[in-house]
Amino acid sequence: MIVSDLQNSSRIEGLHPLFKALFEYVKANDLLHAELGRIELKGDDLYINNVNPECVASDKQVLEVHRDYIDVHILLEGTETIGWTAIGDVSCEIKPYEKEGDCALYSDTPAVFVTLRPEQFMIVYPEDPHAPVIGEGKIRKLIAKVRI
Repeated sequence: MIVSDLQNSSRIEGLHPLFKALFEYVKANDLLHAELGRIELKGDDLYINNVNPECVASDKQVLEVHRDYIDVHILLEGTETIGWTAIGDVSCEIKPYEKEGDCALYSDTPAVFVTLRPEQFMIVYPEDPHAPVIGEGKIRKLIAKVRI
């Protein structure tokens, strides 16, 4: 897991060959006022879901785990808390992994909670079970999917 501000994204762009393209696109476009939905940057290798979800209470959110993609959660508006725990600490599977959707779900309680403000992002790798969209009210965010 990595948490930082968009202004510091250049420090981590070398960690994956597609991170630089992602952060350049996000910083060059007004995505807060863009249409909701999928934004294709490099087909299924790099795309962004521009979403406007309603936040939920932490005890109502589950941990999700991916295998094929890194998630980059970028907050545009509102306040979002994301729970995290180590992959070795999840055991209460409530939905087995499905290749379609690249996701398994767990009901374990996160060990750490991080609160994001606009212009901040969290990168979660497949070894990072995470519970996004915790809080109150609607938020506007980007969920970039970066193929491993």
